[in-house]
Amino acid sequence: MATVLPSPPRVGMVSLGCPKNLVDSERILSKLRADGYEMSADYAGADVVLVNTCGFLDSAKEESLEAIGEAIAENGRVVVTGCMGREAEVIRERFPQVLAITGAHQYEQVVEAVHEAAPPVPSPYLDLVPQARPETGLKLTPRHYGYLKISEGCNHRCAFCIIPQIRGDLVSRRPDAILREAEKLVAAGTKELLVISQDTSAYGLDLKHAAWPWKGGEVRAHMTDLARALGGLGAWVRLHYVYPYPHVDRVIPLMAEGLVLPYLDIPFQHASPKVLKAMRRPANEAKVLERLREWRALVPDLAVRSSFVVGFPGETEEDFDYLLQWLQEAQLDRVGAFRFEPVEGAPANDLPGHVPEEVKEERYARVMELTARISAAKLAAKVGKTIDVIIDAVDAETGGATGRSKADAPEIDGEVHLRDAGHLAAGDIVRVLVEESDEHDLFGVPERVAAAA
Repeated sequence: MATVLPSPPRVGMVSLGCPKNLVDSERILSKLRADGYEMSADYAGADVVLVNTCGFLDSAKEESLEAIGEAIAENGRVVVTGCMGREAEVIRERFPQVLAITGAHQYEQVVEAVHEAAPPVPSPYLDLVPQARPETGLKLTPRHYGYLKISEGCNHRCAFCIIPQIRGDLVSRRPDAILREAEKLVAAGTKELLVISQDTSAYGLDLKHAAWPWKGGEVRAHMTDLARALGGLGAWVRLHYVYPYPHVDRVIPLMAEGLVLPYLDIPFQHASPKVLKAMRRPANEAKVLERLREWRALVPDLAVRSSFVVGFPGETEEDFDYLLQWLQEAQLDRVGAFRFEPVEGAPANDLPGHVPEEVKEERYARVMELTARISAAKLAAKVGKTIDVIIDAVDAETGGATGRSKADAPEIDGEVHLRDAGHLAAGDIVRVLVEESDEHDLFGVPERVAAAA
């Protein structure tokens, strides 16, 4: 008589917020998968639903509350985790039926809550079945790229931000542990490693930049040493959340050597010295412009992306014009802008001179119009050139494909749209002849197809 295997409990997941939250979700699901749980693609098939919340902005909190409400309405058995977990009383007041609430990166507590809500079914058969890619855990991103979190928390105390209140001060991971994870990801098919943290440039500061044994030598807990070691693994390495500390200058030669992608995600937030001071951020915008010129002299194809806040309390028209002039001179490749929004617990809420909403909207529109023009001109200059592109998706029906250049991070930057690319697969890195461009994207054809035409 055949043994009937028990049906394992199924877990649904809603992951909101930034890539750091996505990494947290991957870790939680990896542990649950190891404990015998299966994943559910919808509410109906789940024994319990996890909602990983974002609590950075009030609008993000409201989105999190809406997601919790939807999960309760559709399933009824909900565990809440993530940044908004620190406001358990707000969640419980609105949704008293929530089964459990935990805070950000409290993996063990989340798993315990799921175990209590939907106990795992022990089975010597299932427990011995190896899971797919067990060495890397479960990934919520496509197989060919993955986020690599190198630290938690932040030592900055920006006036508009409550991240340190949620995630605490900087806590860096050991460099050998990061490199082991990266090696396993690459061995499992990852072609692009996206390095993330709250402050990548500060990596290892809390470890006093000590060294750990690695591959017969040693590697320091320092941004430049880690970037060099990651660059030797054979995958694209993309650096996010890079504050422009002086030692960032030493990362640029790694880009010139081809070890790290010529891409920097730098959270400038503003340019006006007065606004930067009110934000409690370093007001070194003039020096940054000089360094940008030096970086580009060494790495001409360097792509710099950043985000800016408009309408910060006290921002005058003069401050905003200063920002526009700075952006015109900086010629950043990718820019995102945000209208200032009060966040409960942030010191900026108490600052004088709050900017009217209609003025925020007008300034936001002007920033986006300027940066779109700059982006369009930069992309137009690439028409006729051949670039490397990593393929994200292929449309078998049309024969087209969508990918990204070295200047494009997934989901936040532009894309490269290809024709005559049905022979490609996600994760392929190919040479592409750029034929057209618009404000944000490029259009082209694989080089070998173009050569055969």
